[in-house]
Amino acid sequence: MENKVVAVVNGREITEKDVDITIASFPKERQSYLQNEKGRKDLINQMVDFELSYNYAKDSGIDKDEEFLKQLEAAKKQLMIQVAVSNVLARATVSEEDVKNYYENNKDQFKTQELITARHILVDTLEEAKKVAKEIEEGLDFSKAAEKYSKCPSKAQGGSLGTFTKGQMVPEFEKAALELDIEKVSEPVKTQFGYHLIVVDNKNESTAKSFDEVKDSIKSMLLQQKQNEKYSEFTKELRGKYSVEVK
Repeated sequence: MENKVVAVVNGREITEKDVDITIASFPKERQSYLQNEKGRKDLINQMVDFELSYNYAKDSGIDKDEEFLKQLEAAKKQLMIQVAVSNVLARATVSEEDVKNYYENNKDQFKTQELITARHILVDTLEEAKKVAKEIEEGLDFSKAAEKYSKCPSKAQGGSLGTFTKGQMVPEFEKAALELDIEKVSEPVKTQFGYHLIVVDNKNESTAKSFDEVKDSIKSMLLQQKQNEKYSEFTKELRGKYSVEVK
């Protein structure tokens, strides 16, 4: 495919390929504009202006200016540091076996949380809780009892607390809900808020995620760890090689 010349500035050709490379350096949202006819034309004009500015800078001796040379040296130093560190980090590798071993030895990290869907009735005293429990035992629907007796705002939804996981409820309530059989009304449970009667409607047990689900995140985590180790070893070695005095 012909690499058409789109402009010549002081003998230096700007080609279609140069324009394409420049477009590719822009963020994706900007590229769509630069790829249409007007955007491309604007970019070529900008590239021409930059080339003209470069020629002016050379002719003006800016490349010999003391401030320019300081900035050039600083930029060179920064680039050399980046390349040196990148080379060190590139030595860090993680094998498939490393990832599998980590998964097998740390399966607890990859368990989904147990989910509990429950309703409750909250009253002030143990006597009230026992009275409501007796009415439910005699046939009063739990949700109706919640609407009638509960002092919790959830009474408007029949006492429904929705679905929650460990750590979202006070410890006494959570312990009772975790131990309770589905659809069985609990004994009165005392918390800082009062006395609860609890019904668990559903439980989704905690399950371990499969290796395929988590292998990419494990590999990324292990790679970062190994890169940190390589960098630490590298800088420690350099401190032994070169003199350092921190004041």
